[in-house]
Amino acid sequence: MERLFKTHEIRKQRELSGLWDFYKEGAQEDTRKVIVPSCFETYPGLENYTGVGCYEYKTFLQGNIRLCFKGVSHTAKVYLDGNPVMEHYNAYTPFSVVLKGVEKGIHTLKVTADNSCHEESALHVINDYYNYGGISRPVIAENIGDIFIEWLHFTPCFEENTWKGEAALCIHNLSQGRRVKIKYYLNDTLLGEAPEEVKEGSNVVKTQFSFPEVTAYQPENPVLYYLKAVLEVDGREEDDLIERIGFREITVKDGRILWNGRAICVKGFNRHEDHGLFGCAIPVEAMDYDLRLIKESGANAVRTCHYPNDERFLDLCDEMGIMVWEESHARGLSEKQMRHKNFRSQSLSCIDEMVREHFNHPCIFTWGILNECASDTEYGREVYQEQYNRLRELDQSRPLTSATCKHFCDICLDLPDIVSINIYPLWYNDEPVDECLEKEYEWIQSAGGKGKPVLVSEIGAGAIAGVHSSCRQKWSEERQADILREQLAGVLSHPEYSGVFLWQFSDGRVPDECFYARPRCMNNKGVVDEYRRKKLGFEAVKEAFGK
Repeated sequence: MERLFKTHEIRKQRELSGLWDFYKEGAQEDTRKVIVPSCFETYPGLENYTGVGCYEYKTFLQGNIRLCFKGVSHTAKVYLDGNPVMEHYNAYTPFSVVLKGVEKGIHTLKVTADNSCHEESALHVINDYYNYGGISRPVIAENIGDIFIEWLHFTPCFEENTWKGEAALCIHNLSQGRRVKIKYYLNDTLLGEAPEEVKEGSNVVKTQFSFPEVTAYQPENPVLYYLKAVLEVDGREEDDLIERIGFREITVKDGRILWNGRAICVKGFNRHEDHGLFGCAIPVEAMDYDLRLIKESGANAVRTCHYPNDERFLDLCDEMGIMVWEESHARGLSEKQMRHKNFRSQSLSCIDEMVREHFNHPCIFTWGILNECASDTEYGREVYQEQYNRLRELDQSRPLTSATCKHFCDICLDLPDIVSINIYPLWYNDEPVDECLEKEYEWIQSAGGKGKPVLVSEIGAGAIAGVHSSCRQKWSEERQADILREQLAGVLSHPEYSGVFLWQFSDGRVPDECFYARPRCMNNKGVVDEYRRKKLGFEAVKEAFGK
């Protein structure tokens, strides 16, 4: 399943899911059949494999073909009939390649996926989550003409008591300049049409609309609409793109995050794309189950730590009214790591791809960057500023944030719109929760964050599922539940904080190198385990969020 709604009525597309041939690089004689999407750590015998996995698929192609890859972990190379056609770096963002004039017939598509932390990789390093490998999200083949729609972005705003909005449409022309007509529809109602000249390459056309009768999108009433652009060439409708949108505005004012002018209280979870059965290639049914558990707990938000998530997960959040902090890829990198020759370019590419593909999701209320990176250094500040600037170039409709653990020495708190802090009182130290929150808030006010909303972006405690203790010792489910109650009571009763994201929703795998701090080679701070079995902490969170 590519998306949870139909994105084209005119353009022909098909998902290349199902059985592909797979073999480790250099071991083609050991070919097996595997399901795509998937990650190769879920294949028997490859649970700990690091290296290059090769996928092959035979399919019928003809004419201009656009191949869309929603996610390949981490370094991908794409071949058609043995010829290289595309390379891409980053597991968590989509990419595509256009193949002109493919000869009619059966062709062999080959994709190599490399999950190793090689010297050219600045973002995929040994970290506190697992670097799975494989074709982890859907692959789509599309038939396109010489002129086709690349993307459609919609920015709503509420002015003069009426919802208005700007549609930005990117049209790609593979041939010489031509005149086309663009039609826009909201659901089935024609909004307008206009002729446009499109030169060779990419062309961005912007159009303003008013919507006097639409219903605002609210988390408790997530009303969605379908915005469709139709491309007419020489009097014929040649291409289209349908996006799902919601009418809402996110602003910050007087230390609060406002959703359509109303202050929100964030009660959320950090969630890794990690599952005991599926690794990072989580089926949409399992995503839905996660979100139903999250809603059952009383939570209203999710943070996509520490990378962009599968767009089907975001589709579900749109439908359920779950607020999302979507984060670009980077976690816990030192200044030395941020000075890697490819770090800045790879980070900016990730931001570009994240915003381009996920712009229209009304559930996303903030973009985040650079979790726990070197925000206490001058070079780090330069990088933070660069990435914030890029985000503001791409999207002025959402506030920006980043989660810091550089307590009392962060020099970047003046840069984001929302200040976010990662703290673990009662877990990594015995400091009382209220005392910790008060100290942090006073420091934020004096260090550049005065007047800004403040979120606790991480807080929590660990428990090994099934471990119980009458002494309520650390790593027991009882101790985790006790700590979570006290932490949440402190944050949610503090008037200066706009909310909290618990670390974390479910237990997740970490590399063997992290074993000394992570029993079972898992981050065990989930309120459910890796198979989504509830710990005692789940009920503690449900009780706290319910208040």
